[in-house]
Amino acid sequence: MTRALTYLYVPGDRPARFGKALTSGADAIVLDLEDAVAAARKSEARDQVASWVAGTDPGRVQVWVRVNPGALQDEDIRAVAHPHLTGIWLPKVGSAAEVEHVDALLARTAGPGAALSAMIETAAGIFAAPDIARAPRMRFLQLGEVDLAADLGLEAGPVGTALLFARSQVVAASVAAGIDPPPAAVSRNFRDLDAFRSDTRTLAELGFVGRVCIHPAQLEPARDVFTPAPEAVQQARAVLTALDGARSGVALDSNGFLIDEAVARQARRIVERAETAGANGMPNNARTGHIAARETTGKS
Repeated sequence: MTRALTYLYVPGDRPARFGKALTSGADAIVLDLEDAVAAARKSEARDQVASWVAGTDPGRVQVWVRVNPGALQDEDIRAVAHPHLTGIWLPKVGSAAEVEHVDALLARTAGPGAALSAMIETAAGIFAAPDIARAPRMRFLQLGEVDLAADLGLEAGPVGTALLFARSQVVAASVAAGIDPPPAAVSRNFRDLDAFRSDTRTLAELGFVGRVCIHPAQLEPARDVFTPAPEAVQQARAVLTALDGARSGVALDSNGFLIDEAVARQARRIVERAETAGANGMPNNARTGHIAARETTGKS
Protein backbone atom coordinates (compact mmCIF):
# COMPACT_ATOMS: atom_id res chain seq x y z
CA MET A 1 0.00 0.00 0.00
CA THR A 2 1.23 3.48 -0.90
CA ARG A 3 2.34 5.52 2.11
CA ALA A 4 0.03 8.44 2.88
CA LEU A 5 1.41 11.96 3.19
CA THR A 6 -1.79 13.64 4.38
CA TYR A 7 -4.39 12.39 6.88
CA LEU A 8 -7.65 14.25 7.49
CA TYR A 9 -9.67 13.83 10.69
CA VAL A 10 -13.46 13.69 10.39
CA PRO A 11 -15.79 13.64 13.44
CA GLY A 12 -17.47 10.25 13.63
CA ASP A 13 -20.87 11.76 14.36
CA ARG A 14 -20.88 13.91 11.20
CA PRO A 15 -21.68 11.38 8.44
CA ALA A 16 -22.46 14.18 5.96
CA ARG A 17 -18.74 15.01 6.01
CA PHE A 18 -17.47 11.48 5.35
CA GLY A 19 -17.94 11.56 1.59
CA LYS A 20 -16.61 15.13 1.35
CA ALA A 21 -13.46 14.08 3.18
CA LEU A 22 -13.02 11.19 0.76
CA THR A 23 -12.83 13.65 -2.14
CA SER A 24 -10.89 16.37 -0.29
CA GLY A 25 -7.52 15.41 -1.75
CA ALA A 26 -6.29 13.73 1.45
CA ASP A 27 -4.42 10.47 1.01
CA ALA A 28 -6.17 9.08 4.08
CA ILE A 29 -9.18 9.98 6.18
CA VAL A 30 -9.53 9.21 9.88
CA LEU A 31 -13.08 8.80 11.17
CA ASP A 32 -12.81 9.82 14.81
CA LEU A 33 -14.84 8.12 17.51
CA GLU A 34 -12.75 9.54 20.36
CA ASP A 35 -12.13 13.23 21.09
CA ALA A 36 -14.38 14.62 18.35
CA VAL A 37 -17.49 12.85 19.69
CA ALA A 38 -19.34 13.77 22.89
CA ALA A 39 -19.89 10.95 25.37
CA ALA A 40 -23.64 10.88 24.77
CA ARG A 41 -23.14 10.36 21.04
CA LYS A 42 -20.51 7.60 21.12
CA SER A 43 -22.89 4.76 20.28
CA GLU A 44 -24.59 6.70 17.49
CA ALA A 45 -21.24 7.69 15.98
CA ARG A 46 -20.01 4.10 16.09
CA ASP A 47 -23.05 2.90 14.17
CA GLN A 48 -22.74 5.68 11.60
CA VAL A 49 -19.05 5.01 10.97
CA ALA A 50 -19.56 1.24 10.76
CA SER A 51 -22.41 1.63 8.27
CA TRP A 52 -20.48 4.06 6.08
CA VAL A 53 -17.29 1.99 6.03
CA ALA A 54 -19.21 -1.14 5.06
CA GLY A 55 -21.17 0.61 2.32
CA THR A 56 -18.46 2.76 0.70
CA ASP A 57 -15.70 1.88 -1.75
CA PRO A 58 -12.92 4.32 -0.80
CA GLY A 59 -10.83 3.68 -3.92
CA ARG A 60 -7.22 4.73 -3.38
CA VAL A 61 -7.96 6.73 -0.24
CA GLN A 62 -7.02 5.01 3.01
CA VAL A 63 -9.76 4.83 5.63
CA TRP A 64 -8.77 4.63 9.29
CA VAL A 65 -10.92 4.80 12.41
CA ARG A 66 -9.68 6.22 15.70
CA VAL A 67 -11.45 4.23 18.37
CA ASN A 68 -12.01 5.07 22.02
CA PRO A 69 -9.62 3.82 24.68
CA GLY A 70 -10.72 1.78 27.68
CA ALA A 71 -14.12 0.13 27.98
CA LEU A 72 -15.40 1.25 24.57
CA GLN A 73 -12.38 0.12 22.57
CA ASP A 74 -13.28 -3.49 21.78
CA GLU A 75 -16.89 -2.67 20.93
CA ASP A 76 -15.72 0.07 18.58
CA ILE A 77 -13.30 -2.28 16.84
CA ARG A 78 -15.82 -5.08 16.43
CA ALA A 79 -18.33 -2.64 14.93
CA VAL A 80 -16.07 -0.97 12.34
CA ALA A 81 -13.92 -3.94 11.30
CA HIS A 82 -14.45 -4.46 7.56
CA PRO A 83 -12.32 -5.23 4.48
CA HIS A 84 -12.78 -1.60 3.32
CA LEU A 85 -11.04 -0.40 6.47
CA THR A 86 -7.31 0.30 6.23
CA GLY A 87 -6.86 0.03 9.95
CA ILE A 88 -7.39 1.30 13.48
CA TRP A 89 -5.80 4.18 15.34
CA LEU A 90 -5.37 3.28 19.00
CA PRO A 91 -5.20 6.25 21.39
CA LYS A 92 -3.19 6.39 24.61
CA VAL A 93 -1.21 3.19 24.04
CA GLY A 94 1.14 2.49 26.92
CA SER A 95 2.44 -1.00 26.20
CA ALA A 96 2.90 -3.60 23.47
CA ALA A 97 0.49 -5.89 25.35
CA GLU A 98 -2.37 -3.51 24.55
CA VAL A 99 -1.58 -3.81 20.85
CA GLU A 100 -1.31 -7.59 21.08
CA HIS A 101 -4.81 -7.69 22.56
CA VAL A 102 -6.19 -5.70 19.60
CA ASP A 103 -4.29 -7.90 17.15
CA ALA A 104 -6.05 -10.97 18.56
CA LEU A 105 -9.42 -9.20 18.36
CA LEU A 106 -8.84 -8.19 14.73
CA ALA A 107 -7.80 -11.72 13.84
CA ARG A 108 -11.32 -12.80 14.82
CA THR A 109 -13.18 -9.89 13.18
CA ALA A 110 -11.21 -8.37 10.30
CA GLY A 111 -8.72 -10.99 9.18
CA PRO A 112 -5.03 -10.37 8.50
CA GLY A 113 -5.34 -7.18 6.45
CA ALA A 114 -6.23 -4.52 9.03
CA ALA A 115 -3.29 -2.42 10.19
CA LEU A 116 -2.73 -0.57 13.45
CA SER A 117 -1.28 2.77 14.45
CA ALA A 118 -0.48 3.41 18.10
CA MET A 119 -0.87 6.92 19.45
CA ILE A 120 1.75 7.67 22.10
CA GLU A 121 0.22 10.15 24.55
CA THR A 122 1.74 9.34 27.95
CA ALA A 123 5.16 9.11 29.55
CA ALA A 124 4.70 5.33 29.82
CA GLY A 125 4.05 5.17 26.09
CA ILE A 126 7.21 7.13 25.28
CA PHE A 127 9.44 4.68 27.16
CA ALA A 128 7.57 1.68 25.74
CA ALA A 129 7.74 3.02 22.16
CA PRO A 130 10.44 0.56 20.95
CA ASP A 131 8.32 -2.43 22.04
CA ILE A 132 5.08 -0.90 20.76
CA ALA A 133 6.70 -0.29 17.37
CA ARG A 134 7.47 -4.02 17.10
CA ALA A 135 3.96 -5.12 18.06
CA PRO A 136 1.78 -7.05 15.55
CA ARG A 137 0.14 -5.15 12.68
CA MET A 138 1.91 -1.92 13.60
CA ARG A 139 2.09 0.34 10.51
CA PHE A 140 3.36 3.48 12.22
CA LEU A 141 3.49 5.26 15.57
CA GLN A 142 2.13 8.72 16.29
CA LEU A 143 2.38 11.32 19.00
CA GLY A 144 -0.74 12.76 20.60
CA GLU A 145 1.10 15.89 21.57
CA VAL A 146 -1.64 17.77 23.43
CA ASP A 147 -2.37 14.81 25.71
CA LEU A 148 1.32 14.05 26.09
CA ALA A 149 2.14 17.60 27.14
CA ALA A 150 -0.67 17.44 29.70
CA ASP A 151 0.59 14.12 31.04
CA LEU A 152 4.12 15.47 31.36
CA GLY A 153 3.01 18.79 32.83
CA LEU A 154 4.63 20.73 29.99
CA GLU A 155 3.80 24.04 28.39
CA ALA A 156 4.39 23.12 24.76
CA GLY A 157 5.07 26.42 23.00
CA PRO A 158 5.04 27.09 19.25
CA VAL A 159 8.71 26.10 18.84
CA GLY A 160 8.08 22.63 20.24
CA THR A 161 11.39 22.18 22.10
CA ALA A 162 9.53 20.87 25.16
CA LEU A 163 8.53 17.75 23.18
CA LEU A 164 11.82 17.29 21.32
CA PHE A 165 12.84 14.20 23.32
CA ALA A 166 9.47 12.53 22.76
CA ARG A 167 9.47 13.34 19.07
CA SER A 168 12.96 11.94 18.55
CA GLN A 169 12.16 8.85 20.64
CA VAL A 170 9.16 7.97 18.46
CA VAL A 171 11.08 8.53 15.22
CA ALA A 172 14.03 6.42 16.40
CA ALA A 173 11.79 3.62 17.67
CA SER A 174 10.07 3.47 14.28
CA VAL A 175 13.35 3.26 12.37
CA ALA A 176 14.69 0.58 14.73
CA ALA A 177 11.53 -1.52 14.27
CA GLY A 178 11.52 -1.14 10.50
CA ILE A 179 8.00 0.32 10.33
CA ASP A 180 6.86 3.45 8.48
CA PRO A 181 8.02 6.77 9.94
CA PRO A 182 5.44 8.58 12.07
CA PRO A 183 3.32 11.33 10.56
CA ALA A 184 3.52 14.67 12.32
CA ALA A 185 0.84 15.41 14.89
CA VAL A 186 -2.06 17.78 14.38
CA SER A 187 -1.83 21.53 14.66
CA ARG A 188 -4.93 23.34 15.86
CA ASN A 189 -3.88 26.37 13.84
CA PHE A 190 -5.66 26.08 10.49
CA ARG A 191 -5.89 29.81 9.79
CA ASP A 192 -2.21 30.80 9.64
CA LEU A 193 -1.08 28.41 6.92
CA ASP A 194 2.39 29.98 6.65
CA ALA A 195 3.01 29.16 10.31
CA PHE A 196 1.59 25.69 9.74
CA ARG A 197 3.93 25.14 6.78
CA SER A 198 6.93 26.30 8.80
CA ASP A 199 6.01 24.02 11.70
CA THR A 200 5.60 21.10 9.30
CA ARG A 201 9.08 21.72 7.86
CA THR A 202 10.54 21.62 11.36
CA LEU A 203 8.85 18.29 12.02
CA ALA A 204 10.05 16.93 8.68
CA GLU A 205 13.61 17.77 9.68
CA LEU A 206 13.10 15.64 12.81
CA GLY A 207 12.17 12.60 10.72
CA PHE A 208 8.38 12.75 10.54
CA VAL A 209 6.85 11.95 7.15
CA GLY A 210 3.37 13.26 6.35
CA ARG A 211 1.02 15.12 8.63
CA VAL A 212 -2.31 14.64 10.33
CA CYS A 213 -4.70 17.51 9.56
CA ILE A 214 -7.89 18.76 11.17
CA HIS A 215 -9.00 21.01 8.29
CA PRO A 216 -8.86 20.59 4.49
CA ALA A 217 -6.95 23.90 4.21
CA GLN A 218 -3.96 22.20 5.86
CA LEU A 219 -3.69 19.47 3.25
CA GLU A 220 -1.88 21.37 0.52
CA PRO A 221 0.86 22.96 2.67
CA ALA A 222 1.46 19.64 4.42
CA ARG A 223 1.83 17.84 1.10
CA ASP A 224 4.09 20.58 -0.27
CA VAL A 225 6.62 20.07 2.50
CA PHE A 226 6.88 16.33 1.94
CA THR A 227 6.86 16.34 -1.88
CA PRO A 228 10.33 16.82 -3.42
CA ALA A 229 10.79 19.33 -6.21
CA PRO A 230 11.64 17.87 -9.63
CA GLU A 231 15.17 19.30 -9.38
CA ALA A 232 15.75 17.49 -6.09
CA VAL A 233 14.48 14.21 -7.55
CA GLN A 234 16.73 14.60 -10.59
CA GLN A 235 19.71 15.25 -8.35
CA ALA A 236 18.87 12.24 -6.19
CA ARG A 237 18.65 9.96 -9.22
CA ALA A 238 22.01 11.28 -10.43
CA VAL A 239 23.54 10.44 -7.05
CA LEU A 240 22.25 6.87 -7.25
CA THR A 241 23.41 6.46 -10.85
CA ALA A 242 26.89 7.69 -9.98
CA LEU A 243 27.21 5.30 -7.06
CA ASP A 244 25.85 2.36 -9.05
CA GLY A 245 28.49 2.97 -11.72
CA ALA A 246 31.38 3.34 -9.30
CA ARG A 247 34.06 0.66 -9.09
CA SER A 248 34.22 1.01 -5.32
CA GLY A 249 31.75 1.83 -2.58
CA VAL A 250 32.12 5.57 -3.10
CA ALA A 251 31.79 8.03 -5.98
CA LEU A 252 31.80 11.75 -6.70
CA ASP A 253 28.80 13.84 -7.65
CA SER A 254 28.79 16.56 -10.31
CA ASN A 255 30.10 19.09 -7.76
CA GLY A 256 32.96 16.85 -6.69
CA PHE A 257 31.43 15.93 -3.34
CA LEU A 258 31.82 12.41 -2.00
CA ILE A 259 28.92 10.00 -2.39
CA ASP A 260 28.76 7.03 -0.04
CA GLU A 261 25.99 4.72 1.14
CA ALA A 262 24.71 7.23 3.71
CA VAL A 263 24.23 9.87 0.99
CA ALA A 264 22.63 7.23 -1.25
CA ARG A 265 20.12 6.33 1.47
CA GLN A 266 19.01 9.94 1.63
CA ALA A 267 18.69 10.01 -2.16
CA ARG A 268 16.56 6.86 -2.14
CA ARG A 269 14.22 8.49 0.38
CA ILE A 270 13.74 11.45 -1.95
CA VAL A 271 12.96 9.22 -4.93
CA GLU A 272 10.59 7.12 -2.82
CA ARG A 273 8.80 10.21 -1.53
CA ALA A 274 8.38 11.57 -5.06
CA GLU A 275 6.98 8.25 -6.17
CA THR A 276 4.59 8.25 -3.21
CA ALA A 277 3.31 11.73 -4.10
CA GLY A 278 2.87 10.66 -7.71
CA ALA A 279 1.08 7.45 -6.78
CA ASN A 280 -1.30 9.46 -4.62
CA GLY A 281 -2.30 11.47 -7.66
CA MET A 282 -0.30 14.62 -7.03
CA PRO A 283 2.07 15.91 -9.74
CA ASN A 284 5.68 16.46 -8.74
CA ASN A 285 5.91 19.86 -10.44
CA ALA A 286 4.82 22.96 -8.55
CA ARG A 287 5.97 21.35 -5.31
CA THR A 288 8.60 22.67 -2.96
CA GLY A 289 11.78 20.80 -2.16
CA HIS A 290 12.99 22.37 1.08
CA ILE A 291 13.65 19.08 2.86
CA ALA A 292 14.53 17.09 -0.24
CA ALA A 293 17.27 19.44 -1.41
CA ARG A 294 18.91 19.35 2.00
CA GLU A 295 18.79 15.55 2.12
CA THR A 296 20.25 15.09 -1.35
CA THR A 297 23.35 17.09 -0.57
CA GLY A 298 23.76 15.42 2.79
CA LYS A 299 23.97 18.83 4.47
CA SER A 300 22.48 19.43 7.91
